[in-house]
Amino acid sequence: MNPLRILAISDIHGCYEEFCDLLEQVNYNSAEDRLVLVGDYVDRGPRSREVIDLLIRLQEEAKVIILRGNHDQMMLDALLRDEDQRWLKNGALYTLKSYYGDEIDVENYNSSTYEKAKGWIKQNYAHHLEFLDGLELYYESEQYIFVHAGINPAYKDWKQQPKSDFIWIREAFFNHSTNLDKPVVFGHTPVLNLHDCEEIWINDDKIGIDGACAYGKRLNCLEINEQGEYKSYFVQKN
Repeated sequence: MNPLRILAISDIHGCYEEFCDLLEQVNYNSAEDRLVLVGDYVDRGPRSREVIDLLIRLQEEAKVIILRGNHDQMMLDALLRDEDQRWLKNGALYTLKSYYGDEIDVENYNSSTYEKAKGWIKQNYAHHLEFLDGLELYYESEQYIFVHAGINPAYKDWKQQPKSDFIWIREAFFNHSTNLDKPVVFGHTPVLNLHDCEEIWINDDKIGIDGACAYGKRLNCLEINEQGEYKSYFVQKN
C-alpha cells in the first residue's frame, strides 16, 4: 500500500524537542505516513543521544526511511576509526555531552575527557553506532530521490558517484541541473543559503529542506500528499 503522505525532515542535529514537536504538529501516523529522515541527527544541538534513541524506536514501529548524513559519518569515523579532527571541528563536544554528561565542557576541549567519553559510548551505546553504521545513503521512490547532500551531475549514473558526494556535496549539486526525471529532496545546505529565507526551497529539480535548526532557526518538514502536492511545516528553535 502506498503511503498517504511522505514526510521529509533533515538536519535534526540534536534538536530533540523540536523534532518531537514537529512530528506532533504534522500528526505523524506511522500506519499511514512514510517518514523520510534525510541525515544529520547528531552534533551542534544539545540532545543527540535522545534523538538517536527516538530514531531507533521509530524504526522498530514502522518502515521509516533513515538516511546517513555527514555528521553521522563523522561520529562513526571518530568513534570507530579514531578520525577525530573533522568531528571536533563540527560540534562533536555537544554530542559527547549528551551521552557523557557535564564532565564534557563544550567550550574547552580536554583530550583525556574526550577519549574517556568515546570509550564510554563504545561500551554503553554500541547499538547506536551499529544503527548509524547501517544507514543508507539515499532513498528512491517512484517520484523522488531523497539524499542528505545531493547528487553529482558529473556522473551519468548518479548511484555510482563517490560516497562522499551523497553526504558532502554542495555547489556542484545545487548550482547545476541534475538532468534527472525526479526531483531530489535534500538537506545539508541550509535553505537560507539558497534563497535568503527559512522556507523550504523548491526549484525545478531540487527541494531543499534544511531549516538550520541547530543554528537557532527552524526545523522544517516537507509533506508530499498522494496528489504530489507540497505543504510545509516547521518548528522554531526553542
